[in-house]
Amino acid sequence: MELPASPAASAPASAGERWPPLESSPEVFNQVQFMWSLGAQEDEAEFHDVYGIDADALDMVPQPVLAVILCFPDPPQDASYSSDLLSSYGEKQETHDQVYFIKQIESLGNACGTIALIHAVGNSYSEINLVENSCLDVFFKSTASMDPYERALFLEKDDAMAKAHSLAASAGVTELCDVVEEHYICFVAVNGTLNELDGMKDGPIKHGSSSSKSLLQDAVTVIKGIMRNIPDSISFNLMVLSRKQNNAGTAS
Repeated sequence: MELPASPAASAPASAGERWPPLESSPEVFNQVQFMWSLGAQEDEAEFHDVYGIDADALDMVPQPVLAVILCFPDPPQDASYSSDLLSSYGEKQETHDQVYFIKQIESLGNACGTIALIHAVGNSYSEINLVENSCLDVFFKSTASMDPYERALFLEKDDAMAKAHSLAASAGVTELCDVVEEHYICFVAVNGTLNELDGMKDGPIKHGSSSSKSLLQDAVTVIKGIMRNIPDSISFNLMVLSRKQNNAGTAS
């Protein structure tokens, strides 16, 4: 299949230089250099921290929640922390047209944060009015009929996305380093099903029934399982993409 033309890549750079790690904070994901500059309007949707996974903390999260993003320790590859263990309680699904999924290939370096953002926005397309012909609008329209690997190749060559990612990475307060120990995944509810979207996997992982109203609570149930499988770390951070209240229910 011939890929639609994407912005030509600039001078060659290593995957790590072009796609450095992102700090897990709403300020980094929201900022004018990142999601909002890419085409998601500031008065439409916003990322928020989730300060705890108990019922009281979850009740404080702005609704409606469109997607949940987890940043968690990338587990060592040994028998106790097998990556397969993290999703052992889910069912692997083949990618289908109604769940937007993109692979994280090696040449995308540490782009898992941007891929999580793409998964969040791409599966909330009907709830967020993107700026027409903006970077995200063009990206989703161009890649709509592609498979996950073709989408990854398209992202790899997209200079506008890479620049926004790099600016967001440099805006964090945590110093960038060569050793990356965290990974991002996203949870969305599509057609009544909770889907875990991890670019390092072959496709979406189905975790049973869910809805826009129960998405956060349903995702937290799965996240608690992930946390139990990595018991020696406290390096977990949870964010949600929420639709702004003044626009809730107005998207076409």
